[in-house]
Amino acid sequence: MSRADLLIFDLDGTLIDSKLDLAQAANATRTHMGMPAISNERVYSYVGNGAPVLIRRVLGDEATEAQVQEGLEFFLEFYRDHMLDYTVLYPGVRESLDRLRAVDVRMAVLTNKPVRISRAIVEGLGASAYFIQVYGGNSFDFKKPHPIGVDTLRQECGAARERTVMVGDSSVDIQTARNAQVKSCGVTYGFQPETLVEPPPDLLVDRMEELADWVLSAS
Repeated sequence: MSRADLLIFDLDGTLIDSKLDLAQAANATRTHMGMPAISNERVYSYVGNGAPVLIRRVLGDEATEAQVQEGLEFFLEFYRDHMLDYTVLYPGVRESLDRLRAVDVRMAVLTNKPVRISRAIVEGLGASAYFIQVYGGNSFDFKKPHPIGVDTLRQECGAARERTVMVGDSSVDIQTARNAQVKSCGVTYGFQPETLVEPPPDLLVDRMEELADWVLSAS
């Protein structure tokens, strides 16, 4: 494999451990809607397709469209106030980003999370300088796994498909890479490692340092 010129990272479960803040916001939403709490693990399994899908899953099939909209508004307001209560970069992420930036690898974030919240989290964690761009689920007409985000970032950077890698913790990210015809890297420490079986990523790592090692060692 050739060395990557552009690395596109998912956010939740890939760069940041945001599990607890998401779970608490989701259960605060259920409380607001007069529903009992659900387990944190169940909330984690619902993450990956954006806030509207998350809240639809959190509230259940019996929730009406109006209830989902009310829940979504409450969730986003609550989460904005609490998005950095417990959220941190995963171990080894900052050091890996430092190593990659030192050799001029361009990096970006492409998440299905709302873009303003995503950028605020990246900035709040002191990581903005690593990325040429942070795009969210409402940056384009389509969310991942649609390839529009990857295609846009490639065009902005002038990066070839074969030298672009999508990095994520779920099948949504791997399918995004497939749809955009770029390489994929799955991380096993995220929210949904069990989904990385089909489709399989081109590279599977247990720690972000392994991705940095691969990029820096490839010719």
